[in-house]
Amino acid sequence: MSDLLTADFLTHAWLGKPVWMWLGFHALIAALLAFDLGLLHRDKDHEIGVKESLLLTAFYFSLGLVFGGWVWWYLGPQAGQEYVTGLVIEKSLSMDNVFVIAVILTALGVPRAAQHRVLVWGILAAVLLRGLMIGLGAALVQQAHWVLSLFAAFLIYAGLKMLFSKEEDAQDVNESASLRFLRKHLRITDKPRGQHFVVREPRRRDGKPVLWLTPLALALVLVNIADVIFAVDSVPAIFAITTDPFIVYTSNIFAILGLRALYFALAAMVDRFAYLKTALALILLFIGAKIVVADTFDLVHVPPWVSLLVTLVLLAAGVTYSLWRTRGVAGGPETEKDAGKEPGKPPQEATHRA
Repeated sequence: MSDLLTADFLTHAWLGKPVWMWLGFHALIAALLAFDLGLLHRDKDHEIGVKESLLLTAFYFSLGLVFGGWVWWYLGPQAGQEYVTGLVIEKSLSMDNVFVIAVILTALGVPRAAQHRVLVWGILAAVLLRGLMIGLGAALVQQAHWVLSLFAAFLIYAGLKMLFSKEEDAQDVNESASLRFLRKHLRITDKPRGQHFVVREPRRRDGKPVLWLTPLALALVLVNIADVIFAVDSVPAIFAITTDPFIVYTSNIFAILGLRALYFALAAMVDRFAYLKTALALILLFIGAKIVVADTFDLVHVPPWVSLLVTLVLLAAGVTYSLWRTRGVAGGPETEKDAGKEPGKPPQEATHRA
């Protein structure tokens, strides 16, 4: 009897897919996190270099594509195309997120050896936050399809703002309202204390031992705030491709999993991608326009493979043009250090969405 109840529960549909698919996906993600954090990075003082970062990025992206192959096989070609398109779009938009994270960690003076710890907990929090936002978005779209039109308007606005924002519009992290509020209302140490988020130290007023937050904790809060801001762009973008919650969620999570690995490569070569922002802006504009012409007014049907092709072309063009225009710029952390520049410090234009 219990076996029948278990089988019935696992095959029961939740958000359009059997429960076993959701449980299986989360088991896979848990296993990947355990493998990454428990085996690959047991040494807390280990600094991830550019080569290791690129290898980990390729590993996670390959796994995402393998999972996409399973989606293609089990759910059909259209679902597979939608998943891969969503994965590529989320990975593309996450590059801008990486630049902002680099600004935050640099501004707060987080040592490179401790940045991995901040990113690990930031990724775990991002998985939960994205799940909540995707669930809310799916409920809204199912209740009122016209919500997609609002998503389109926001994507077009975000794309135009990103396209025409100027470097002088960037906001210094140290002057942000969030950071000023936290520093005003919380006890925060002047410098990091190893890899600790919280330490017990004497209070300045009377010398009584109390709990203090470190810059690592401050960085973690700001990284999560930045992820929420970026999710406001990326979640509507994937809903423009498909309204299937399973496809939206799984493509988002696989894109986020590789974000930590991608950070250390992009942060070290951020000056080489100075023109990538234009490509990301055009991707947002294309997705917003797609909703308008295909969903709102039903003027033309845009297959998932067309969205994937356009995204890949724009992203490849942005990366290629950036590398060509900055071919005389030193891109590695060693050359930056020799030149007297702090490794991984990004240009100011990367803070336009911080």
